[in-house]
Amino acid sequence: MRFDLLNQMKKQLAILGSTGSIGTQTLEVVAEYPDLFEVYTLTANNNVDLLIEQAKHFNPDSVVIANEAHYNKLKEALKDFPIKIYAGENAISEIVEAAPIDIVVTAMVGYSGLKPTIRAIEAHKTIALANKETLVVAGDLIKRLALEYRTPIIPVDSEHSAIFQCLVGEGDNPIEKIILTASGGPFRKFTAEQMAHVTKSDALKHPKWHMGHKITIDSATLMNKGFEMIEAKWLFDVSPQNIEIAVHPQSIVHSMVQFKDGSVKAQLGTQDMRLPIRYALSYPARLESSAPKLTLEQYSELTFEYPDFERFPLLRYAFDAVATGGNMPCIMNAANEIAVAGFLNDTIAYPDIARIVSETMEHIEFIESPEYEDYVHTNKLARNYATELVKSYQ
Repeated sequence: MRFDLLNQMKKQLAILGSTGSIGTQTLEVVAEYPDLFEVYTLTANNNVDLLIEQAKHFNPDSVVIANEAHYNKLKEALKDFPIKIYAGENAISEIVEAAPIDIVVTAMVGYSGLKPTIRAIEAHKTIALANKETLVVAGDLIKRLALEYRTPIIPVDSEHSAIFQCLVGEGDNPIEKIILTASGGPFRKFTAEQMAHVTKSDALKHPKWHMGHKITIDSATLMNKGFEMIEAKWLFDVSPQNIEIAVHPQSIVHSMVQFKDGSVKAQLGTQDMRLPIRYALSYPARLESSAPKLTLEQYSELTFEYPDFERFPLLRYAFDAVATGGNMPCIMNAANEIAVAGFLNDTIAYPDIARIVSETMEHIEFIESPEYEDYVHTNKLARNYATELVKSYQ
Protein backbone atom coordinates (compact mmCIF):
# COMPACT_ATOMS: atom_id res chain seq x y z
CA MET A 1 0.00 0.00 0.00
CA ARG A 2 1.32 3.43 -0.92
CA PHE A 3 0.61 5.47 2.23
CA ASP A 4 -2.35 7.34 3.71
CA LEU A 5 -1.80 10.16 1.22
CA LEU A 6 -3.85 8.03 -1.15
CA ASN A 7 -6.85 8.62 1.09
CA GLN A 8 -6.31 12.38 1.26
CA MET A 9 -6.58 15.33 -1.06
CA LYS A 10 -3.60 15.84 -3.31
CA LYS A 11 -0.84 17.91 -1.72
CA GLN A 12 -0.70 21.33 -3.38
CA LEU A 13 2.87 22.49 -4.02
CA ALA A 14 4.45 25.87 -4.56
CA ILE A 15 7.84 25.32 -6.18
CA LEU A 16 10.05 28.39 -5.82
CA GLY A 17 12.84 28.17 -8.36
CA SER A 18 11.16 25.56 -10.52
CA THR A 19 13.62 25.95 -13.42
CA GLY A 20 16.72 25.16 -11.35
CA SER A 21 18.20 21.74 -10.61
CA ILE A 22 16.13 21.04 -7.48
CA GLY A 23 13.01 22.58 -9.00
CA THR A 24 13.12 20.47 -12.14
CA GLN A 25 13.76 17.29 -10.15
CA THR A 26 10.86 18.16 -7.83
CA LEU A 27 8.63 18.31 -10.89
CA GLU A 28 9.93 14.88 -11.91
CA VAL A 29 8.78 13.57 -8.52
CA VAL A 30 5.38 15.24 -8.97
CA ALA A 31 5.04 13.57 -12.38
CA GLU A 32 5.96 10.24 -10.76
CA TYR A 33 3.05 10.53 -8.28
CA PRO A 34 0.24 12.44 -10.03
CA ASP A 35 -2.34 11.01 -7.62
CA LEU A 36 -0.49 12.43 -4.60
CA PHE A 37 0.90 15.81 -5.62
CA GLU A 38 -0.27 18.75 -7.69
CA VAL A 39 1.51 21.94 -8.66
CA TYR A 40 -0.28 25.08 -7.47
CA THR A 41 2.37 27.62 -8.43
CA LEU A 42 5.74 27.77 -10.16
CA THR A 43 8.29 30.57 -9.93
CA ALA A 44 11.53 31.37 -11.73
CA ASN A 45 14.02 34.19 -11.85
CA ASN A 46 15.07 34.52 -15.51
CA ASN A 47 14.50 31.23 -17.32
CA VAL A 48 11.16 32.21 -18.83
CA ASP A 49 11.33 29.65 -21.65
CA LEU A 50 11.56 26.67 -19.31
CA LEU A 51 8.95 28.22 -17.01
CA ILE A 52 6.55 28.43 -19.98
CA GLU A 53 7.24 24.79 -20.84
CA GLN A 54 6.65 23.69 -17.24
CA ALA A 55 3.44 25.71 -16.95
CA LYS A 56 2.01 24.17 -20.11
CA HIS A 57 2.82 20.69 -18.87
CA PHE A 58 1.66 20.99 -15.24
CA ASN A 59 -1.06 23.62 -15.67
CA PRO A 60 -0.64 25.30 -12.26
CA ASP A 61 -2.99 27.89 -10.84
CA SER A 62 -0.30 30.56 -11.21
CA VAL A 63 3.26 31.31 -12.30
CA VAL A 64 5.64 34.09 -11.27
CA ILE A 65 8.70 35.39 -13.07
CA ALA A 66 10.95 37.47 -10.82
CA ASN A 67 12.51 39.41 -13.68
CA GLU A 68 9.69 41.70 -14.76
CA ALA A 69 11.29 42.15 -18.20
CA HIS A 70 9.99 38.67 -19.10
CA TYR A 71 6.40 39.31 -18.03
CA ASN A 72 4.95 40.08 -21.47
CA LYS A 73 6.59 37.05 -23.07
CA LEU A 74 5.26 34.82 -20.28
CA LYS A 75 1.77 36.28 -20.50
CA GLU A 76 1.61 35.95 -24.29
CA ALA A 77 2.84 32.35 -24.24
CA LEU A 78 0.23 31.29 -21.68
CA LYS A 79 -2.70 33.38 -22.91
CA ASP A 80 -4.67 30.27 -23.93
CA PHE A 81 -4.18 28.61 -20.52
CA PRO A 82 -6.21 29.28 -17.36
CA ILE A 83 -3.06 30.30 -15.49
CA LYS A 84 -2.58 33.52 -13.51
CA ILE A 85 0.59 35.40 -14.47
CA TYR A 86 2.60 37.55 -12.05
CA ALA A 87 6.01 39.21 -12.09
CA GLY A 88 8.45 40.66 -9.59
CA GLU A 89 10.20 39.45 -6.45
CA ASN A 90 7.39 40.69 -4.21
CA ALA A 91 4.91 38.56 -6.14
CA ILE A 92 6.90 35.44 -5.20
CA SER A 93 6.67 36.35 -1.52
CA GLU A 94 2.94 37.00 -1.82
CA ILE A 95 2.01 33.89 -3.80
CA VAL A 96 3.27 31.50 -1.08
CA GLU A 97 0.46 32.72 1.19
CA ALA A 98 -2.26 31.34 -1.12
CA ALA A 99 -4.68 29.25 0.94
CA PRO A 100 -4.64 26.02 -1.13
CA ILE A 101 -0.85 25.58 -0.85
CA ASP A 102 0.25 22.78 1.50
CA ILE A 103 4.00 22.63 0.88
CA VAL A 104 6.40 25.34 -0.26
CA VAL A 105 9.53 23.92 -1.90
CA THR A 106 12.17 26.60 -1.50
CA ALA A 107 14.56 25.83 -4.34
CA MET A 108 15.62 29.40 -5.10
CA VAL A 109 19.34 30.13 -5.13
CA GLY A 110 20.96 32.37 -2.54
CA TYR A 111 19.66 35.25 -0.45
CA SER A 112 16.57 35.63 -2.66
CA GLY A 113 14.95 32.72 -0.81
CA LEU A 114 14.85 34.47 2.56
CA LYS A 115 11.78 36.73 2.24
CA PRO A 116 9.44 34.17 0.61
CA THR A 117 10.47 31.56 3.17
CA ILE A 118 9.56 33.93 6.00
CA ARG A 119 6.20 34.69 4.40
CA ALA A 120 5.50 30.97 3.91
CA ILE A 121 6.33 30.25 7.56
CA GLU A 122 4.01 33.01 8.71
CA ALA A 123 1.30 31.51 6.48
CA HIS A 124 1.74 28.13 8.27
CA LYS A 125 2.93 26.29 5.13
CA THR A 126 5.13 23.23 5.44
CA ILE A 127 8.59 24.18 4.19
CA ALA A 128 10.57 21.71 2.08
CA LEU A 129 13.87 23.56 2.44
CA ALA A 130 16.38 23.37 -0.39
CA ASN A 131 17.58 26.98 -0.08
CA LYS A 132 20.33 26.58 2.52
CA GLU A 133 21.26 30.27 2.36
CA THR A 134 18.02 31.11 4.20
CA LEU A 135 19.36 29.48 7.36
CA VAL A 136 22.91 30.65 6.72
CA VAL A 137 21.83 34.28 6.51
CA ALA A 138 19.14 34.38 9.20
CA GLY A 139 19.04 31.05 10.99
CA ASP A 140 18.13 32.51 14.37
CA LEU A 141 15.21 34.47 12.92
CA ILE A 142 13.93 31.53 10.87
CA LYS A 143 14.09 29.20 13.85
CA ARG A 144 12.20 31.64 16.07
CA LEU A 145 9.50 32.16 13.44
CA ALA A 146 9.12 28.42 12.79
CA LEU A 147 8.58 27.83 16.51
CA GLU A 148 6.21 30.77 16.83
CA TYR A 149 4.05 29.71 13.88
CA ARG A 150 4.53 25.98 14.48
CA THR A 151 5.67 25.54 10.92
CA PRO A 152 7.50 22.30 10.06
CA ILE A 153 10.74 22.66 8.10
CA ILE A 154 11.78 19.47 6.31
CA PRO A 155 15.25 19.51 4.73
CA VAL A 156 15.73 18.63 1.07
CA ASP A 157 19.54 18.79 0.85
CA SER A 158 20.80 15.22 0.69
CA GLU A 159 23.04 15.68 3.75
CA HIS A 160 20.38 17.25 5.95
CA SER A 161 17.75 14.82 4.75
CA ALA A 162 20.15 12.05 5.79
CA ILE A 163 20.50 13.53 9.28
CA PHE A 164 16.75 14.05 9.51
CA GLN A 165 16.16 10.41 8.54
CA CYS A 166 18.70 9.21 11.10
CA LEU A 167 16.84 11.10 13.81
CA VAL A 168 13.36 9.78 12.99
CA GLY A 169 12.28 7.53 15.86
CA GLU A 170 15.04 8.72 18.20
CA GLY A 171 12.75 10.90 20.30
CA ASP A 172 14.72 13.01 22.77
CA ASN A 173 17.90 10.95 22.55
CA PRO A 174 20.66 13.59 22.59
CA ILE A 175 22.98 14.01 19.62
CA GLU A 176 26.67 13.88 20.46
CA LYS A 177 27.95 14.68 16.98
CA ILE A 178 26.78 15.24 13.42
CA ILE A 179 29.08 14.04 10.66
CA LEU A 180 28.43 15.88 7.39
CA THR A 181 29.90 14.12 4.40
CA ALA A 182 31.38 15.89 1.39
CA SER A 183 32.56 14.53 -1.94
CA GLY A 184 35.58 16.83 -1.75
CA GLY A 185 34.79 18.37 -5.11
CA PRO A 186 37.05 18.43 -8.17
CA PHE A 187 40.09 19.80 -6.30
CA ARG A 188 40.29 17.31 -3.44
CA LYS A 189 43.79 16.17 -4.44
CA PHE A 190 45.04 19.47 -5.87
CA THR A 191 48.00 21.20 -4.28
CA ALA A 192 47.73 24.85 -3.28
CA GLU A 193 49.85 25.72 -6.33
CA GLN A 194 47.52 23.82 -8.67
CA MET A 195 44.44 25.46 -7.15
CA ALA A 196 45.90 28.90 -7.81
CA HIS A 197 45.55 28.28 -11.53
CA VAL A 198 42.25 26.41 -11.89
CA THR A 199 39.73 27.65 -14.45
CA LYS A 200 35.98 28.00 -14.44
CA SER A 201 35.75 24.87 -16.58
CA ASP A 202 37.81 22.95 -14.00
CA ALA A 203 35.63 24.12 -11.12
CA LEU A 204 32.39 23.20 -12.87
CA LYS A 205 33.42 19.56 -13.29
CA HIS A 206 31.91 18.13 -10.11
CA PRO A 207 32.90 14.46 -9.77
CA LYS A 208 29.54 13.18 -8.46
CA TRP A 209 26.60 15.60 -8.71
CA HIS A 210 25.00 17.56 -11.55
CA MET A 211 23.92 20.92 -10.13
CA GLY A 212 23.56 24.57 -11.02
CA HIS A 213 26.71 26.61 -11.63
CA LYS A 214 26.65 28.57 -8.37
CA ILE A 215 26.32 25.56 -6.07
CA THR A 216 28.89 23.66 -8.15
CA ILE A 217 31.45 26.40 -7.54
CA ASP A 218 30.52 26.43 -3.84
CA SER A 219 31.13 22.68 -3.79
CA ALA A 220 34.54 23.15 -5.40
CA THR A 221 35.58 25.70 -2.75
CA LEU A 222 33.86 23.68 0.03
CA MET A 223 31.91 26.81 0.94
CA ASN A 224 28.81 24.74 0.30
CA LYS A 225 29.85 22.43 3.12
CA GLY A 226 30.33 25.45 5.35
CA PHE A 227 26.80 26.54 4.49
CA GLU A 228 25.54 23.05 5.30
CA MET A 229 27.30 23.11 8.66
CA ILE A 230 25.49 26.35 9.56
CA GLU A 231 22.22 24.95 8.26
CA ALA A 232 22.68 21.82 10.38
CA LYS A 233 23.28 23.95 13.48
CA TRP A 234 19.87 25.58 13.13
CA LEU A 235 17.91 22.59 11.86
CA PHE A 236 19.10 20.17 14.54
CA ASP A 237 20.08 22.49 17.40
CA VAL A 238 23.68 21.28 17.48
CA SER A 239 26.71 23.41 18.30
CA PRO A 240 29.18 23.84 15.39
CA GLN A 241 31.82 22.32 17.68
CA ASN A 242 29.81 19.10 17.45
CA ILE A 243 29.55 19.12 13.66
CA GLU A 244 32.32 17.31 11.85
CA ILE A 245 33.06 17.42 8.12
CA ALA A 246 34.16 14.15 6.54
CA VAL A 247 35.32 14.03 2.92
CA HIS A 248 33.75 10.92 1.41
CA PRO A 249 34.55 10.81 -2.32
CA GLN A 250 32.18 7.92 -3.10
CA SER A 251 29.15 10.06 -2.04
CA ILE A 252 27.20 7.02 -0.86
CA VAL A 253 26.99 7.83 2.86
CA HIS A 254 25.07 11.09 2.79
CA SER A 255 25.68 11.95 6.46
CA MET A 256 25.81 10.40 9.92
CA VAL A 257 24.68 11.04 13.49
CA GLN A 258 26.59 9.90 16.57
CA PHE A 259 24.60 9.52 19.80
CA LYS A 260 25.68 9.73 23.42
CA ASP A 261 26.02 5.96 23.74
CA GLY A 262 28.55 5.88 20.89
CA SER A 263 26.16 4.51 18.30
CA VAL A 264 26.45 6.00 14.82
CA LYS A 265 23.55 5.98 12.36
CA ALA A 266 24.14 6.70 8.68
CA GLN A 267 21.87 7.13 5.70
CA LEU A 268 23.13 5.65 2.45
CA GLY A 269 21.74 5.99 -1.05
CA THR A 270 22.45 6.59 -4.69
CA GLN A 271 23.49 10.00 -5.96
CA ASP A 272 19.93 10.96 -6.83
CA MET A 273 18.40 14.15 -5.41
CA ARG A 274 14.91 12.85 -6.13
CA LEU A 275 15.27 10.54 -3.11
CA PRO A 276 15.46 13.34 -0.48
CA ILE A 277 12.94 15.41 -2.45
CA ARG A 278 10.50 12.50 -2.45
CA TYR A 279 10.99 11.97 1.27
CA ALA A 280 10.46 15.66 2.09
CA LEU A 281 7.19 15.71 0.15
CA SER A 282 5.84 12.43 1.54
CA TYR A 283 7.20 12.52 5.12
CA PRO A 284 6.68 10.52 7.30
CA ALA A 285 6.03 7.93 4.59
CA ARG A 286 8.45 6.41 2.13
CA LEU A 287 6.94 6.15 -1.32
CA GLU A 288 7.63 3.21 -3.55
CA SER A 289 9.92 4.19 -6.41
CA SER A 290 11.20 2.58 -9.57
CA ALA A 291 14.45 4.58 -9.37
CA PRO A 292 17.70 2.55 -9.28
CA LYS A 293 18.52 1.25 -5.81
CA LEU A 294 21.89 1.19 -4.08
CA THR A 295 23.87 -2.03 -4.47
CA LEU A 296 26.85 -2.08 -2.14
CA GLU A 297 28.77 -4.64 -4.20
CA GLN A 298 29.38 -1.83 -6.70
CA TYR A 299 31.68 -0.21 -4.14
CA SER A 300 34.79 -2.03 -3.04
CA GLU A 301 35.46 0.53 -0.34
CA LEU A 302 33.93 3.56 1.37
CA THR A 303 36.59 6.02 2.51
CA PHE A 304 36.58 9.09 4.76
CA GLU A 305 39.15 11.81 5.39
CA TYR A 306 39.34 15.23 7.03
CA PRO A 307 39.18 18.32 4.80
CA ASP A 308 42.20 20.60 4.51
CA PHE A 309 41.19 23.99 5.92
CA GLU A 310 44.32 25.61 4.50
CA ARG A 311 43.62 24.66 0.90
CA PHE A 312 39.89 25.33 1.38
CA PRO A 313 39.82 28.53 3.47
CA LEU A 314 36.15 29.26 2.79
CA LEU A 315 35.20 26.28 4.93
CA ARG A 316 37.20 27.81 7.78
CA TYR A 317 35.51 31.18 7.22
CA ALA A 318 32.12 29.50 7.63
CA PHE A 319 33.12 28.12 11.04
CA ASP A 320 34.50 31.55 11.97
CA ALA A 321 31.29 33.28 10.85
CA VAL A 322 28.95 31.05 12.82
CA ALA A 323 31.20 31.31 15.89
CA THR A 324 30.98 35.10 15.67
CA GLY A 325 27.23 34.89 15.11
CA GLY A 326 24.98 37.90 14.56
CA ASN A 327 25.00 39.14 10.98
CA MET A 328 28.43 37.69 10.14
CA PRO A 329 27.08 34.66 8.23
CA CYS A 330 24.90 37.10 6.25
CA ILE A 331 28.00 39.13 5.35
CA MET A 332 29.86 35.98 4.34
CA ASN A 333 27.01 34.72 2.16
CA ALA A 334 26.56 38.05 0.37
CA ALA A 335 30.27 38.35 -0.37
CA ASN A 336 30.40 34.77 -1.59
CA GLU A 337 27.48 35.25 -3.97
CA ILE A 338 29.15 38.30 -5.52
CA ALA A 339 32.58 36.65 -5.70
CA VAL A 340 31.25 33.45 -7.26
CA ALA A 341 29.32 35.49 -9.83
CA GLY A 342 32.54 37.35 -10.63
CA PHE A 343 34.39 34.07 -11.11
CA LEU A 344 31.64 32.63 -13.31
CA ASN A 345 31.76 35.82 -15.39
CA ASP A 346 35.54 35.40 -15.84
CA THR A 347 36.12 38.67 -13.97
CA ILE A 348 38.23 37.30 -11.12
CA ALA A 349 40.47 34.28 -10.56
CA TYR A 350 39.53 31.28 -8.42
CA PRO A 351 41.69 32.26 -5.38
CA ASP A 352 40.08 35.72 -5.41
CA ILE A 353 36.78 34.23 -4.22
CA ALA A 354 38.23 33.51 -0.78
CA ARG A 355 40.08 36.83 -0.66
CA ILE A 356 36.92 38.82 -1.40
CA VAL A 357 34.89 36.92 1.19
CA SER A 358 37.56 37.39 3.86
CA GLU A 359 37.99 41.11 3.23
CA THR A 360 34.25 41.75 3.19
CA MET A 361 33.80 39.90 6.48
CA GLU A 362 36.46 42.14 8.02
CA HIS A 363 34.97 45.38 6.65
CA ILE A 364 31.17 45.29 7.14
CA GLU A 365 29.80 46.41 10.49
CA PHE A 366 28.97 43.58 12.90
CA ILE A 367 25.51 43.44 14.49
CA GLU A 368 25.20 41.03 17.41
CA SER A 369 21.39 40.61 17.49
CA PRO A 370 20.03 41.45 14.04
CA GLU A 371 16.37 41.59 13.03
CA TYR A 372 15.03 41.17 9.52
CA GLU A 373 15.71 44.79 8.51
CA ASP A 374 19.30 44.43 9.71
CA TYR A 375 19.79 41.38 7.49
CA VAL A 376 18.41 43.29 4.50
CA HIS A 377 20.75 46.23 5.17
CA THR A 378 23.75 44.00 5.86
CA ASN A 379 23.17 42.04 2.67
CA LYS A 380 23.09 45.28 0.64
CA LEU A 381 26.22 46.70 2.24
CA ALA A 382 28.19 43.46 1.87
CA ARG A 383 27.17 43.04 -1.76
CA ASN A 384 28.14 46.60 -2.60
CA TYR A 385 31.52 46.24 -0.91
CA ALA A 386 32.24 42.87 -2.52
CA THR A 387 31.21 44.25 -5.91
CA GLU A 388 33.79 47.02 -5.59
CA LEU A 389 36.40 44.43 -4.63
CA VAL A 390 35.56 42.38 -7.72
CA LYS A 391 36.13 45.47 -9.87
CA SER A 392 39.45 46.16 -8.18
CA TYR A 393 40.65 42.60 -8.85
CA GLN A 394 40.12 42.87 -12.61
